[in-house]
Amino acid sequence: MKVKCILCDKVEKIAENSLLAKQLRKKRVMTYMCDTCRERIDNKTEKRLETGNYREYREKKKDPYL
Repeated sequence: MKVKCILCDKVEKIAENSLLAKQLRKKRVMTYMCDTCRERIDNKTEKRLETGNYREYREKKKDPYL
């Protein structure tokens, strides 16, 4: 299966029967990001976390059973 990175537009081939390929086929909203872009974003996020100025805005769950 051919997939295209959303950041660098690099086309890669992944296994047709892999879990990622199945997820991409089933959920059309899900996007693919290549390993180099993912590593770059992870490194930058870690650097921001180390500075202490980075806040992660996550929605708090209101229902105690979720």
